[in-house]
Amino acid sequence: MPLPSIDLDRTASEPLYLQVSTALVDAIENGLLAPGERLPDEVSFASSLGVSRPTMRRAIEELVADGLLTRKRGAGTRVNDVQVRRRVALTSLHDDLTAAGRHPTTRVLGFDPGAVDRHASRMLGLPDGERLVHCERLRYADGEPLAILRNWLPPRFGAVTAADLAAHGLYHLLGERGGRPAVATQRITARAATAAQARLLDIGHGAPLISMQRTAFDAAGSPVEFADNLYRADHYAIDVTVYTR
Repeated sequence: MPLPSIDLDRTASEPLYLQVSTALVDAIENGLLAPGERLPDEVSFASSLGVSRPTMRRAIEELVADGLLTRKRGAGTRVNDVQVRRRVALTSLHDDLTAAGRHPTTRVLGFDPGAVDRHASRMLGLPDGERLVHCERLRYADGEPLAILRNWLPPRFGAVTAADLAAHGLYHLLGERGGRPAVATQRITARAATAAQARLLDIGHGAPLISMQRTAFDAAGSPVEFADNLYRADHYAIDVTVYTR
């Protein structure tokens, strides 16, 4: 696919690197640059636009930082898949991907219907020795690994199976069993990927991850889930609406 034309206004107050990065963002959002497409090397790209190499490097670095491009030694610079943008709302990743027109698939990494985890039990408000349903899944979006999902469920959901989790979203399964989440508390932080997490998510060791811990309750106030999930920061964003007081 040919690169879109980029017209630069050299008399404008806007820096050239910002004009280049803005034009590339527009091309990505409009589909002129497709996911996976490789950009020219820095020197040729700069030469084709009549800008310096440092200008081109800064323009590219802006989009790498924003998660729109990926740079890998030996593979060049490529366009990332469009980020999954998620509102801060009580929804499941499976449902959000489906609503966004993406195709979610799941690989179950681990399943234990009788797990004992003191931290998870305390987050759920249950006794320390309570046996919980623990599952760990790798969630894909259109075949690309996106998130590692780790969940602990109260024993009332002991009938959930690994096959169920491979085929359906967790909140769908909870809803079928009278435990649809109605309210939750959650904490969002950043974390560096371990070697094992990096292999699963196909990213570099130490790459940034979005970490989200959530404890969800049903309409009656009973706990239904404790989650400790990790998302690729280059493919995932959380949107928040804020208001003045």
